[in-house]
Amino acid sequence: MKRKVKKTIKKIYNGDLFKEFFDNEKATGLILIACTLISLIMANSLFATQYLHTWHIKIGGQSLEYWINDGFMTVFFLLIGLELKREINNGELSNFKDALLPIFAALGGMFIPAGLYLLLNYGTAAQAGAGVPMATDIAFALGILSLLGNRVPLSLKIFLTALAVIDDLGAILVIAIFYTKTIVWLNLILALAVFVGLLILNRMKVRSLTLYLLGGVIMWWFMLHSGIHATITGVLLAFTIPFCNGERDSIFSALERALHKPVGFFILPLFALANTAIVINSNIGETLSQHYNIGIALGLIVGKPLGIFFCSFLAVKAGICKLPADLTWKTIASVGFLGGIGFTMSIFITLLAFEDQTIINNAKFAILASSLIAGLLGFMFLKSTLKNENIN
Repeated sequence: MKRKVKKTIKKIYNGDLFKEFFDNEKATGLILIACTLISLIMANSLFATQYLHTWHIKIGGQSLEYWINDGFMTVFFLLIGLELKREINNGELSNFKDALLPIFAALGGMFIPAGLYLLLNYGTAAQAGAGVPMATDIAFALGILSLLGNRVPLSLKIFLTALAVIDDLGAILVIAIFYTKTIVWLNLILALAVFVGLLILNRMKVRSLTLYLLGGVIMWWFMLHSGIHATITGVLLAFTIPFCNGERDSIFSALERALHKPVGFFILPLFALANTAIVINSNIGETLSQHYNIGIALGLIVGKPLGIFFCSFLAVKAGICKLPADLTWKTIASVGFLGGIGFTMSIFITLLAFEDQTIINNAKFAILASSLIAGLLGFMFLKSTLKNENIN
């Protein structure tokens, strides 16, 4: 009886947490849209020179843009790591059987877009951009889904959230494996030594959040000078912090709640303002006709929904997992387009994949245009599909 009550309390608490998370992501998505529009307008206005110069102001020998992308975004990755750890320990990914559907969907949504990109760009200077269309922006995707209101089944929200979290993990692995050029082994070993030390603190049941955060800063500094992108530190740090069953008064939950608003309302908007300052050339047709831009567009608009649907369908038909009772294949196909909203992670990978500033600028524009189209298609198809299903 006691166990049943405890399980019920945990279920209610997790439901409240998910609602809080979903509402936060919805608000973040809408703010990101506003920041992107502001940045685009400013970059193509009379104040363009001053606006673009702002992001290159030197602070401590590095540009403001550098500190946003290598410093503040580490905090964003820390939050992703915390959300991933919660999902694995206590959420949709805690039951392996239930997790298989979004896992297969995410894998299809990563490999098929990358494959389509490589079909057009393999062997060229732009082939490193294969990781760009693999990513899903969780805030934007859930933001669009939230616009459909109460007609959206809870299982669909959970499916998209789990898919996007797994997708983020995939993007993190891609960054760590494929976008590391030169490794300074001593600094990497020291960073990993700090990581192991924090894991030992976890095993010793040390509950001082200050110690973990201090260790995280030291690990970040060594990782920053190791050649591996410093933002990976955020994910590693998340997995060292004691979970304590995700209880509300644990340091894990306290940190997770404390980070939601700063990340959603400050760090990600700042990232959007700094990285979507795209100067749009008069010859947009020529810009979008570049093979790498076609690859990005195909990957996000076609590859994402195709991969998500196809791999989900195969997994269910093979008896590996089940489709939730309140979802249909039309719903899965429709929500697949929301997976094509790359934005934050796609732009982040673009900055690592390319060195030519013109290619980076053009690729960002392709990401924004493709994400907009994917988002609109997903919204329209889901609106139609959910309306018909509610009528039936």
